[in-house]
Amino acid sequence: MNEMRGPRSIRLLQGGGDRRRMRGVYILPNLFTTATVFLGVYGIFAASRGDFLQAAVAIVVAHISDGLDGRIARLTNTTSDFGVEYDSLADLVAFGVAPSVLAYRWALEPWGAWGWLAASLFVTCGALRLARFNVQVGLVEKRSFVGLPIPAAADMVAATVLLYFYFGGQGATSKHLVLLLMVYGLAMLMVSNIRYYSFKDIDFRAQQPFYALVGGVILVMFVVAQPEVMLFAGMIIYISSGPTRAVLTWLRRRRTRGERPVLRTGSGTDETA
Repeated sequence: MNEMRGPRSIRLLQGGGDRRRMRGVYILPNLFTTATVFLGVYGIFAASRGDFLQAAVAIVVAHISDGLDGRIARLTNTTSDFGVEYDSLADLVAFGVAPSVLAYRWALEPWGAWGWLAASLFVTCGALRLARFNVQVGLVEKRSFVGLPIPAAADMVAATVLLYFYFGGQGATSKHLVLLLMVYGLAMLMVSNIRYYSFKDIDFRAQQPFYALVGGVILVMFVVAQPEVMLFAGMIIYISSGPTRAVLTWLRRRRTRGERPVLRTGSGTDETA
């Protein structure tokens, strides 16, 4: 039975018969990808049994593991199409399903249909975001992501839970409404065309100004002292950066169009250049 193949599969078939059969996989980067899957599954189980704090921590650690697999693959020159596909599947589990289960069990369940629909939409938009990213590889500039990355959306959910428990995790709160609106908003941002900085152009091996080292040390101190607060603040800043940049760009373009020079025609009427 024929199956539909994407652009990457078509390129592999066009590359010759020797590339149609996978000869092997790279162990080290795929071990970190596997760790991401395990952490995502653990987060699902923890959230299902009500251990919301553990589920949130598992999602954050999964993001660290997800970042390491790609960097290790690039540093060791062990990138592969298998690794890219495996990474996408791992991301859907750890940053799509796990945070949606966490959000639903922690705050969305009282909403009934609206709650599980929000959780389902989060997973769906995350899957669409990953699929779009895979087909846009090489077509979008390296410095930007189109749409909110799914790990950032997952971190926002986890950071909210961590901050809640940091402040005691007790008493009546507005978490049910906040999470409902947040999950719907994150889902829409993931499938939007808003651009987010990717941090891929940062070269830690290159020499940097001295104040960059000082700033890094201060940042690490704050993270170690208040990890929950710093994670939440960092995610708020990053998620807000995309819409803010889009609005500023739109205002700048509108102002530029409004400042076009006025030319006088022979009939005495004014026309913009």
